[in-house]
Amino acid sequence: MSRYFNNYKILSLLLFGFFILHLPLQASIFDGDSIVYGGGVRASFAGGENTPFWLVSNQRGLSSPEFNNGYVNGFVAKPLRPDKKFSIGGAVDITGGWNLPGAFRIKQLYGELKYRRIWVSIGAKDIESNYNDPYLSTGDLLFSGNAMSIPQLRIGTYDFAPFWGTKGWFSVKLYLSYGMFTDSKWVDSWVYPGGNRATDVLFCGRGLWLRGGNMEIFPLTLDVGIEMGTQFGGKILYNGETIKMPTGIKDWIKAVVPYAGSSATITPEQNNVQGNMNGEYSIALRYHPKDWKLKLYWEHYFEDQSMMTFEYGAWKDGLWGLEIEFPSNRFISKFLFEYVSTYDQTAPLLHNSTPEVPEQISGNDEYFEHYLYGAWQNWGMVIGTPLAISPLYNRNHHLALYDTRFKVSHLGFEGNPYNNLSWRLLLTFSRNWGTYSKPLPNIMNNFSGLIEVNYECDFIKGTYIKGALAWDKGHLLGNNFGGVISLGYNGDFSFNRKMKK
Repeated sequence: MSRYFNNYKILSLLLFGFFILHLPLQASIFDGDSIVYGGGVRASFAGGENTPFWLVSNQRGLSSPEFNNGYVNGFVAKPLRPDKKFSIGGAVDITGGWNLPGAFRIKQLYGELKYRRIWVSIGAKDIESNYNDPYLSTGDLLFSGNAMSIPQLRIGTYDFAPFWGTKGWFSVKLYLSYGMFTDSKWVDSWVYPGGNRATDVLFCGRGLWLRGGNMEIFPLTLDVGIEMGTQFGGKILYNGETIKMPTGIKDWIKAVVPYAGSSATITPEQNNVQGNMNGEYSIALRYHPKDWKLKLYWEHYFEDQSMMTFEYGAWKDGLWGLEIEFPSNRFISKFLFEYVSTYDQTAPLLHNSTPEVPEQISGNDEYFEHYLYGAWQNWGMVIGTPLAISPLYNRNHHLALYDTRFKVSHLGFEGNPYNNLSWRLLLTFSRNWGTYSKPLPNIMNNFSGLIEVNYECDFIKGTYIKGALAWDKGHLLGNNFGGVISLGYNGDFSFNRKMKK
């Protein structure tokens, strides 16, 4: 499996090298484009039991519950041009850190191209959610900004593509991707000796969203969609037994559509679906009048057929969000409220039908967990919502989740009082029950907050200073207080027609 990963890295490097080294020769393609570059340093300090929640979460895996962590990074990127029929892009983003899982990280390394609405990307790229604000939201239930991005080959549409003949009133966005997790060495070194683990794991992602409405004519749109992610293949150490999961062509197909495993898999995989298959439904309503914006959105997480078909009150679990962007003012530019519940998970009872016992009762979905793959995680951080406390918090070094049943109320505020000064405030209150199989002895309440200020320096254009204070209060994460300071620089270089000579 490592052979495939090495080939994947080499291909990504060759693609990016081709893009960068051939820029002068292809100036007619890149005319009017730009290269962006920069770097910085981030350092956090804390006291208590852990680094505060909002200094750890939604940082693309570049933080840790361990005290006094930080990193230095540098990047160069060529963004795609949405206004061009044909555009090429790519990026390298490298990080060296301390008190993080892995001292050296390739945060992003990818090449991509777009022709009209067709988009192809290869490598590790940070991709934002369709609906969740990356600075104010708790994060998408399935793919948040909580963990490192997974290297993958992704083919789909670039944003929403209008259906022919509908004059922009109906459009679609879709993709299919295959990739591989890169945390195998870290998993082997971090998990306690002999503990359950999965390495050399493969990944499959896919999504489909439909949109009705045309903002250029009427300021209201409605989106509905489904997105799924699957862990499959790999080498599993389970209760002292080593299991090699199959990776044939049929197994790659089964990673797309939920199918039961073949005789090459172990018995539980044959009775349910092969691999760790996760997904979500989403609905978003946008209303954009002249000088303000309103967005209502809902996400429903599922892990098997019971949650997909809303059995046993499954609709009760989900994320409900409200986001308001105000007219330009010096006080508050954006407000967000989210309510998240994963309390029900259909029921506290699970039984898969077998030839011996044909009856089946669905339930106990154990969100973000899997008996073979451990958790829906990458480098110790949950890939979905950070509200499911990540394995990296586990001092027993179990690659498992101990709190996936919760009800959360969350507020986010953002302001831009001056052109070079901005701030944000996050306030999060949760009630936590643990899991059905590992219930907490008592309901645990937790309150987490963050206040952050970002200043862009006038005396050196592109330089910024960012500072934040954060805190936790409660029995779930402990009473913690800490801060972070970031210094960085962002610049750009534009191409022009003189390069054609």
